Amino acid sequence: MNEKEIAEIRRRFQPQHSNIRQVHGCYVNAHGEVISQFTQSLAAASEEEVENILSILKKSLSGSLGKQLNDVVFDTQQVVDSDEHRMLMALRDCKLEDEGLVDAFYQRVIECLEMEEPYLILLAHDAYDVPYRAKDGAPNPDGSCEVYSYILCGICPMKETKPALRYDLPDSVICSRGVDWLISPPELGFLFPAFDDRSANIYNALYYTRKTAENHPEFVTGIFKTEPPMPADLQQETFREILSDALEEDCSYEVLQGVTEILGGMVEEHKASKNPEPLAVSKGALRKVLETCGVPEEKAESFEEKYEEAFGGGALNPKNLVDTRELVVRTENVTIKTTPDCGDLVETRLIDGRQYILVRVEGGVEVNGVSVAFPQPEEAEEEKAQ
Repeated sequence: MNEKEIAEIRRRFQPQHSNIRQVHGCYVNAHGEVISQFTQSLAAASEEEVENILSILKKSLSGSLGKQLNDVVFDTQQVVDSDEHRMLMALRDCKLEDEGLVDAFYQRVIECLEMEEPYLILLAHDAYDVPYRAKDGAPNPDGSCEVYSYILCGICPMKETKPALRYDLPDSVICSRGVDWLISPPELGFLFPAFDDRSANIYNALYYTRKTAENHPEFVTGIFKTEPPMPADLQQETFREILSDALEEDCSYEVLQGVTEILGGMVEEHKASKNPEPLAVSKGALRKVLETCGVPEEKAESFEEKYEEAFGGGALNPKNLVDTRELVVRTENVTIKTTPDCGDLVETRLIDGRQYILVRVEGGVEVNGVSVAFPQPEEAEEEKAQ
């Protein structure tokens, strides 16, 4: 799925656009025991409750492609004959009305998911009459391409509130408020089947995780029986290790600053182009970036080999490899932060056998909020002479 297709489905989760008639749920405690199960009709809920329920579900489609949102791909054999794919298709086809099947899905989630706190499994089914698109991309309300039938699942942690005092307005008294359990935004979830080329793709699902450092690989393995994607934070950490190991003494500040600037430029260009397809760079493209930054050929070749070992040769999103928002230079006692486009204000030097980080100043300088003056040239010469 691309960004436009995800946005199109996200717009479904508004009361005036949604065909979701009911929400199914299973409340599981911290020990993995089912406390209760329910099916709640949205027709019987207030407008505010419907908006909040749909908003919670919609968060399973939030975030960036390649970070919080990742494609899960089923191989042909799984689609033809496998328990995991058969269950997802059956859930979709029965519109979650088969209670025994829904119960079996809950049990599969509980068996594979590792959560240290109570959580709520939420399930919803929607049928979307996909409108035709005119040549200019605008929707045509007079007809539809097909009915896209799908299920959305969200795993929401439950948070316990603390006892507190509240003011009871009708009785005009201060009284105690007991402990409540609040539904948090989803920790993970998925959409099945994927909405590719504005049509159902039963070979794919869209998998969501709120945290870029933890994507619950046990859930992907247990539900989809596929290889879980590497978390975005781990991709960045691994990329840094590869650079350090491959480049060795050629891993200079100038090289890293150049790599960050070039990859950041790719991200900005892609954003400006409004291309809905996710941005990705191959190992070959990354090698060219390193060579552009002055890395010797043999070190660039070593990088390619280590990249292949770590990532299997697949293309990655540049946003997962470098921090495009800030450039951090850290020593044991000092940390310098700037934006990547200002990285040329910082340089490293070896002076009299000592390592220095130099920061070129443009404008005023403050220390703890107080403006400070620099010594004048003659004063600096006197201090040096002393």
